[in-house]
Formats: sequence, C-alpha cells, structure tokens
Amino acid sequence: MTRRRFALLALSLPFWSASAPAALMNEVRGDFAVPRSPDELWVLVDDAEERLSIFRGDRLVESFSPISLGRGGARSQRVEGDRVTPLGEFRVMRFNYHSRYRTFVGLDYPTPTHARMALASGVYSQQDYDDYFSYYRRHGTPPQETALGGYIGIHGVGVADPEIHRRFHWTSGCVAVTDRQIDTLSSMIDIGTRVVIR
Repeated sequence: MTRRRFALLALSLPFWSASAPAALMNEVRGDFAVPRSPDELWVLVDDAEERLSIFRGDRLVESFSPISLGRGGARSQRVEGDRVTPLGEFRVMRFNYHSRYRTFVGLDYPTPTHARMALASGVYSQQDYDDYFSYYRRHGTPPQETALGGYIGIHGVGVADPEIHRRFHWTSGCVAVTDRQIDTLSSMIDIGTRVVIR
C-alpha cells in the first residue's frame, strides 16, 4: 500500500456500486489509457502510482510524482462536498492563470457518462439529468454547480503548504502538482487535450 493511502482506504469504497448498472461503471473505468493516434499528446493521472504522465502517442514525454488527489480518494463518481477525485476520461476546457493554486487547468467534469451514472444511482433525479443535458447543449460544456460538484481540474500548490502536498492527498477533488510542474504541464497542453484519471 502506498504512502498516504492507508487512511483513505475506507473512504474510497464506492457507496453507490450496488445500484449503478455495471455497464455505466465500466464506461468510466474502461481502459482509456491508450493513445488515440501516434502523435496525440495526452495526460494520464494514475491514482495507484500517485503519478501524472504526459504522453505523445505511446512515448512518455514527462512524468510528475508524487501528486496529490482529493482527501476523499478517487472513485468513478463523486458527489458535491465529498472531496473525491472522479475517475474517467476528460478534456481540458479552460485555463485560469490567476488561480490561488498558481494555474488551474479545468476539466469537463461532470461528463455525460457521470450524469448517466448519477441518474442510474439516484444521485440525479430525472429533472437534474434533463437540466444537465439542456445546459450542455446550450453552452457546450457541463454545468459546474450540480449534485455531482464541479470545478475539477489540475492545479499547482500555490497558497497551499508544499510539505502537506508531499505527504498527503489534500485537495477537494482536483489533481495537484507542484507549481513548477503545473507551469510545465500548462505550457504543453491546450483546450481539448485528453486527460485520463484512473
């Protein structure tokens, strides 16, 4: 068991697994950690290895470790306030270079797959589900203030404690790297870059 993980083991058990259909869970847990083309630049965040890796196709370009995830661990689905990092396949949808955590790279969470799982597990009502897709159709991005939470991304340490970052998972559900690492990452990726969290 890796450092920092023993205290979070109980928190990381999925509370909704009995009610969410297996097909939807597999959709999030599916192996997206493969390149879509030989020259695709993409990012892999590995919870078990506590590592963020940047690939060009199959070739490793850069790797950062250790990284910090949410205090609630990592699961296929999260709900607002549980401090869980969501697993799945995402796209970069925005950059905030004035974040209190140095730079914030926003991801398109919750994805349509997460919305479907939320409906199946009872986290979303049918109205929540319909509102989610209505917003998505109008704006081209998912709503950020839902029962599943939002504002998930990759960021630096910024105003947080670097020593805590080295020792513990400390975020509210995001992926954190050092300030130097977020500078490197944000210079290499762009809007639409694929990010896999597994």
